[in-house]
Amino acid sequence: MLPLIFTHHGAVDGVTGSCHQLTLPGGDAVLVDCGLFQGAETSPDGRAGAGRLAIEFPLERIRALVVTHVHIDHVGRIPYLLDAGFAGPIVCSQASAQLLPMVLEDALKVGFTRDEALIGRVLARLRRQIVPLPYGTWHPLIGGAPAPPARARAAPTLRVRLQPAGHILGSAYAELEAEHRGKTARVVFSGDLGPPNTPLLPDPNPPEQADVVVLESTYGDRVHESRLDRRERLQRLCEHAFGNGGTVLIPAFSIGRTQELLCEIEDILFRNGTRRAAPGKPWNDIPIIVDSPLAADFNAGYIRLREHWDEEARLQLKNGRHPLAFDQLTTIADHATHLKCVQALAKTHMPAIVIAASGMCSGGRIVNYLKAMLGDPRHDVLFCGYQAAGTPGRAILSHGPRGGHVELDGERIDIRAAIHTIGGYSAHADQRNLLDFIAGMPQPPRQVRLVHGEERAKRELQRRLQAAHPGLDVVVP
Repeated sequence: MLPLIFTHHGAVDGVTGSCHQLTLPGGDAVLVDCGLFQGAETSPDGRAGAGRLAIEFPLERIRALVVTHVHIDHVGRIPYLLDAGFAGPIVCSQASAQLLPMVLEDALKVGFTRDEALIGRVLARLRRQIVPLPYGTWHPLIGGAPAPPARARAAPTLRVRLQPAGHILGSAYAELEAEHRGKTARVVFSGDLGPPNTPLLPDPNPPEQADVVVLESTYGDRVHESRLDRRERLQRLCEHAFGNGGTVLIPAFSIGRTQELLCEIEDILFRNGTRRAAPGKPWNDIPIIVDSPLAADFNAGYIRLREHWDEEARLQLKNGRHPLAFDQLTTIADHATHLKCVQALAKTHMPAIVIAASGMCSGGRIVNYLKAMLGDPRHDVLFCGYQAAGTPGRAILSHGPRGGHVELDGERIDIRAAIHTIGGYSAHADQRNLLDFIAGMPQPPRQVRLVHGEERAKRELQRRLQAAHPGLDVVVP
């Protein structure tokens, strides 16, 4: 195999900040993802220090950036990468090419600047460098197309192919194939893999071959609930909260998780209709509130990109159902209406489901709901995704069931609301799915490198992979 060098600039001591470098013989290299760190991973004191934002590795030999998907922990440092002088192509799927500017525009406004002219210049440059790539299509990154065997190139070449990853719309795992002097090596970067049977998205299929797989391990130590189990649990949880005269609060990221939840809720509404959900209220009279302008934008983006949906979701559309635009769905855009909604739900006994960002409760409109309602036992908070160490979401999930407290905007909030988690709604593959991703390859790779996970998850997945594939080199960088 060709001597390749792997350098991990993030997602090695936790689950955020994904940024990986593959260096070819001779020194040319590519990056796969360039994301923000979150929670306690931002810095020792849990804040986003400059050292975790700046691009501190040399860029002179970085020829391209491959983006697996547009979650902020995979793309959030791209503006800093551009500012540091990176001028190469940014290769991503066709759907990601449309979603990436939306994600980074919001990230710039929230965490960097409100200067519209500056943001416009950054986005214009970003759009010039984006290269949309259809799934299943090889694209040269370094050195163009490989030369015929009779004239093996003196310099290495590298090409990329993206395959559906089933994590969010446009997500992909990247196959990188290097060639030098008649020898080849193929490396797969998983990005974030999704579980099977995810609403809207086709299932990911294992790669046909790889010498090395750089594999995420977020849930390497646990197995999710089935889709049927999670839907039934969500319905029972909601009916319990409604019976107490309360609201179900769901912290969720604006892209991916929000759309998946809406699909599931629409299905519950469709199946139950006039069935009682709360005293005096049927399911078809329960308000479903998405309180996030960004989520509304992404909902519209998902609808525009419906040709990328899976067959199940497209069939629902054909039959007159719309999982992202049903009658009971209300989207709150302006801040004044948001504040009125918070106060109304906190003071009345109106049953409702509220989905609001951020998914880890580290900012966004969900914080106002939590400050107003977390101390009231009538309400329920449901976590459907991973909560990174050092985030308020992790604190609520850890301390809430024991009647603890959390600090939000510098204010101590006692936790009296019921706290729940449903792992089946995670957009990440679980341990079984990750093992299947490797086992589904016709021949196992020579090496698996585990990233994007906490230490316990990585070590447990390492143990399971080695037991399933004796002799497999499983590395925890």
